[in-house]
Amino acid sequence: MQQPTGPLSGIRVIDVTTVVLGPFASQMLGDMGADVIKVETTDGDTTRLIGPSRGPGMGSYFANLNRNKRSLAIDLKKPAARQALLRLVESADVFVHNMRIGAAKRLGLDYPTLSARNPKLIYAAASGFRQGSSMQESPAYDDLIQGMSGVATLNAGPDGAPRYVPTVLVDKLTGTYLASMIGMALFHRERTGQGQEIHLPMMETILSFMLVEHLWHGTLGEPEKGLGYPRMLTPHRRPYQTKDGFISVIAHSNAQWGKLFDAMGVPALIDDPRFSSVQARSANIDAVYATLAEGMQQRTTAEWLAELRPADIPCGKANTLDDLFKDDYLTETGFFEPHDHPDEGKVVIPAIPARFSKSPPNVHRPWPRLGEHTREILQEAGFSEVEIGAIVGS
Repeated sequence: MQQPTGPLSGIRVIDVTTVVLGPFASQMLGDMGADVIKVETTDGDTTRLIGPSRGPGMGSYFANLNRNKRSLAIDLKKPAARQALLRLVESADVFVHNMRIGAAKRLGLDYPTLSARNPKLIYAAASGFRQGSSMQESPAYDDLIQGMSGVATLNAGPDGAPRYVPTVLVDKLTGTYLASMIGMALFHRERTGQGQEIHLPMMETILSFMLVEHLWHGTLGEPEKGLGYPRMLTPHRRPYQTKDGFISVIAHSNAQWGKLFDAMGVPALIDDPRFSSVQARSANIDAVYATLAEGMQQRTTAEWLAELRPADIPCGKANTLDDLFKDDYLTETGFFEPHDHPDEGKVVIPAIPARFSKSPPNVHRPWPRLGEHTREILQEAGFSEVEIGAIVGS
């Protein structure tokens, strides 16, 4: 096992999260070097049971959300286990959960209780809806928020029926925001010595993300004049069929569109009033993309890439999931990192995207077995063997 080297080395995180949103956030903190103590029930996080694995409770879904963490498996309904967690909180920098607000309060894991024991604690929570709202205690999962936020309708199929985006978009996006907010709160504490509470609702998070372009006339307080960015909504915005596959290609400036029209053999189109400016192309986006769809059919994907890349036109093969493992760029950058897991054997871990010149993050722990570090963590906290036996029920 390597030592953590990232910018959060020395920061301790008590991670009482499950499924996707919270674990995605805490994994980011672990990737940045934090000591993340993943507090699980004795049954474990449900994602342990999802996806292929070589050992029980080590599913691939869990693997991609829980590297760089230590697993502490305890039953928080037992007084001894709850007291143990409270003692761990006293020496922690961050406490993060994605329970409903009421559930955390019933467990005695609300901010007033924990901050009384550790005033410098950064207490971070994410749930479906705004704290203090009428929907505060409503259950929420990614699919629900995709539907309520309008994302599923924006992603409607040709029949007009709403469709979920085929990734756990809202959970992972909210997890990313949550990790970022925790980092900012730690910076505030560094300057002021103050801990604080953070709450992040899934609903408002995805809306703030999605409405950047789609608020449209709503930005001017005139939603009745139309919502939604036309370029995003045209059915012609998609990877285009070539002679042997599909290609993603986009132009933005007049110069890029001029080069693209020239490559397709229709150079005069750059002078067409429908296509001659950003505003004109935006107003005639269906015609613009229809022209592009027709033109891309003239050559193979490789032929187009050979011509368009030297012309500085953004383009690339539309990969399948299988293609990613053969992609030249990802091979060059070493995105799929081989690792030796002590229990699972040879595994592949996606690289941490960020690079830091002075405090580089690293994968220093693979995903843990359920309760793998329970005794280690409790011993570090000063519990005796007798106390540990009472906490873990043995």
